[in-house]
Amino acid sequence: MFKKSARFIDLFCGIGGFRIAAEQVLSQHDIEAKCVFSSDIDPHVQESYYKNFGDMPRGDITKTPATAIPDHDVLFAGFPCQPFSIIGSGRGFDDARGTLFFDIARIIEAKKPKAFILENVKRLTTHCDGLTMKKIGNVLKKLGYFVDFRILNALDYGLPQKRERVFIVGYFKQIPFQWPQKHDKTISLSEILETQVDEKHYASQRIQAKRKSKHMSAAKPSIWHENKSGNISSYPYSCALRAGASYNYLLVDGKRRLTPREMLRLQGFPDWYKIVVPDGQLRKQAGNAVPVNMVRAVFSSLIPFLKEDLKDGKCTYSKKVVEKDEFTKISTLAYS
Repeated sequence: MFKKSARFIDLFCGIGGFRIAAEQVLSQHDIEAKCVFSSDIDPHVQESYYKNFGDMPRGDITKTPATAIPDHDVLFAGFPCQPFSIIGSGRGFDDARGTLFFDIARIIEAKKPKAFILENVKRLTTHCDGLTMKKIGNVLKKLGYFVDFRILNALDYGLPQKRERVFIVGYFKQIPFQWPQKHDKTISLSEILETQVDEKHYASQRIQAKRKSKHMSAAKPSIWHENKSGNISSYPYSCALRAGASYNYLLVDGKRRLTPREMLRLQGFPDWYKIVVPDGQLRKQAGNAVPVNMVRAVFSSLIPFLKEDLKDGKCTYSKKVVEKDEFTKISTLAYS
C-alpha cells in the first residue's frame, strides 16, 4: 500500500530511461509514481514510448505553454546534447537545440517542482571554457534552487558501457546531497549478449577480415571499437553507443553489430521493454537514451530528501523571479 505519491514529468523523454529509473526507485520506497507529462518531438520515439508506457508524448516543447503542463514534484530532462557534443556541431547555445535548456528553465520557473535531474554529454562542462555550464547553473540558482553537477560513467553503475555524462541535480532548498558511490559489480558482456543472432547483424567477410588484420583482442567476449582515424581497440565492455555512428562502429568480437535488444540492455533497459520500430530507428533511440542505472543511482541519492517533502500541492519556498527576458539574455552572455 503506497503511503505517498510523487508526480514527475519526462521532458525530451526519448524512449523512457528516466521514467523506468524513476518508477523503480519510487516503488522501492513505497511511493506511488505518477508520470503526469512527457514530451519528445521524434514520432518514432513517441511510438516506442506509447507502446511501452501507454502515454503519447507531446511534441514540440517550445510550443507548449507552461500552463499546459501539470503540477509536479520532480522534473527529468535529458535535453538535446548535439549542440555540446564532440560528434555534434559543438555550437552550444548558437544551435537552436541548445536553447531548449531555456524551455526547461521556464517550466521550472512556472511550476516550481521540488527537484530536477538533468542529463547531457560530458563536454557540456567544458564547452566555451566552462562558461556555458556556469550560465546554466546561474539560471537554475536564480530560480531559487540548490544546484550541483557531476560527470558520471555508466561503467561505474553496473553497465558494461563506457558512457560519460554530466548530471545536474537541483532541489528547492539547500540539502546535504551526496553523489552516489560507484558500484562494486558490473554486469558482464556475456550477460548482455544474445546467443541466437540473425545473420543480418554480421559484418561482411571483407570488413571482418580487415578488422582482424589490424587487431587481436585479449578479451572474449569483447566489443571492438573503430574510431574516426581507423584505429581499432577492444574491451570487455562497450564504448558509448552513438545515435549517428557508422554502421560498423562497434562489433562484437570483431564480427557482428549489436542487436537491438543488446543495445537496450547496455543502456539498462529491462527485457520487458517492447521493440516496436525498425532496427535503424532503435539504434538511434538506444544511442540517444539515458542509462537507466545511472539515473537510478542519482535519484536514489536524492530520494531521502524528497520523501520528507512530499505533500499535496506546490512548494511554497521563496525564490528570486527571473526577469522576463533573462532566458534570451543568458544565451548571449555565454559568448560575451
